[in-house]
Amino acid sequence: MTEESNIHRESRLAKLKTLQDEGYNPYPYIFQPNAKAADLQKKYESLENGVDTEDRYTIAGRAMAVRNSGMFIDVKDATGKIQAFCHKNHLNEETLARLKCLDVGDMVGITGYIRRTPRGELSIAAESFDIISKSLQPLPEKFHGLTDIEARYRQRYVDFIMNDDSREIFEKRCQITSAIRRYFEEHHFLEVETPMLHPIMGGANAKPFITHHNMLDMDLYLRIAPELYLKKLVVGGFERVFEIGRNFRNEGIDKSHNPEFTALEAYQAYADYNTMADLIPELIAYVAQKVLGTTKIVVNEHEIDLGKPFARKSMIDLVKEYTGADFMTAETLEQAKELAKSVGVDAGDCISWGKVISEVFDAKVEEHLIDPILVMDMPRDISPLAKTHRSNPRLVEHFDAYIAGMEMGCAYSELSNPLEQRERFEAQCADREAGDDEAQMLDEDFICALENGFPPTGGMGMGIDRLAILLTGASTIRDVIAFPTLRKRD
Repeated sequence: MTEESNIHRESRLAKLKTLQDEGYNPYPYIFQPNAKAADLQKKYESLENGVDTEDRYTIAGRAMAVRNSGMFIDVKDATGKIQAFCHKNHLNEETLARLKCLDVGDMVGITGYIRRTPRGELSIAAESFDIISKSLQPLPEKFHGLTDIEARYRQRYVDFIMNDDSREIFEKRCQITSAIRRYFEEHHFLEVETPMLHPIMGGANAKPFITHHNMLDMDLYLRIAPELYLKKLVVGGFERVFEIGRNFRNEGIDKSHNPEFTALEAYQAYADYNTMADLIPELIAYVAQKVLGTTKIVVNEHEIDLGKPFARKSMIDLVKEYTGADFMTAETLEQAKELAKSVGVDAGDCISWGKVISEVFDAKVEEHLIDPILVMDMPRDISPLAKTHRSNPRLVEHFDAYIAGMEMGCAYSELSNPLEQRERFEAQCADREAGDDEAQMLDEDFICALENGFPPTGGMGMGIDRLAILLTGASTIRDVIAFPTLRKRD
């Protein structure tokens, strides 16, 4: 806290004491407004300048500006702003004294009649005035708001107070989640909840967070994905399920990654990845239409129509298109590494053919995928939970959806053969022993579930934070998460 901030806080503490010494409580238990600023602005938009009404309302909000010793107050609530006119002719001496203790940032409650000033400002002429929460911290200077990026994320509540753009992004994010729920409910999916604490890390290739349960005396993993539990529900007869919830991955932080993030996963029995290849574009277009009123967005001056069919190309073909290298000709890991080196990608640390291809794809292809596309048919050895491709045993029926150069989600024809699933897990365990700390573990309970009969199933996952970035025009994942993970303050 700066010296200037301390001075402002001391002044506010003195005003708080004055109020309390006079027997006034500036932190009441309840206050009940009966009108919102935006509703009043709309209702009285045709009220002429200089006209008073006899219509009385009670409003509540934050004092964002105080002029003429409190005669004029800009009051901001969740919907917008309205001016309060506090004139000595309408207020008693006690209330006028209270008004002198008002600071910008205080929460206020005002009852009065509606008028439009001769200069055209819709106002509520105060007949009673209350401070309903005394703010002890000064707000940033009104014309510049909270512009320091670090401060915006650390004091997000102040960011929301000062920056309407930040509020709008977060409100749209909430609408996105609501629209996703509506889509799946309309398509007869059941929303479920599965555990956050996992005894075995599984469902994705990622580094986990580890915690310890004292009573059980066992280590647990914060979930990296809900996939295996959702599939168990399908085994149990729930043919269409989805979950929206937090995942946790102990990995890097950048404009599209946060250690905790919100993910959607959905599973549909008697379906495959082709079913999901229809579902994901339809879902994205549906959400865009509900939230934005259009399926057209602009990203870096490039117009994208989310309502058009997504292109579909295999990962192998895309790598070949952008590098000239055909990795299907590489029969061994060493041949794949040499091929990667020939196109300028160092894949020396990769431990499988598929990892090499993925490395080249990330380095040479991903940034070019601006228009919506489904990157089909991944290498088998990097996707242990998807069915082997029905026409090529080196691949699996797994695609990733890309828009504006960013991976939005993925989908599989889910592996349902328990014996093959065991083999895949065992291969992942070998990768872990070889140094791949993102490889999955052998999950005996999940294999047992598959042995009870898992129907042909299509599954999909999507990062809601990334969809929010896309639909709000945000520049980073931190803008669409209310309280992003930050480095510890010195």
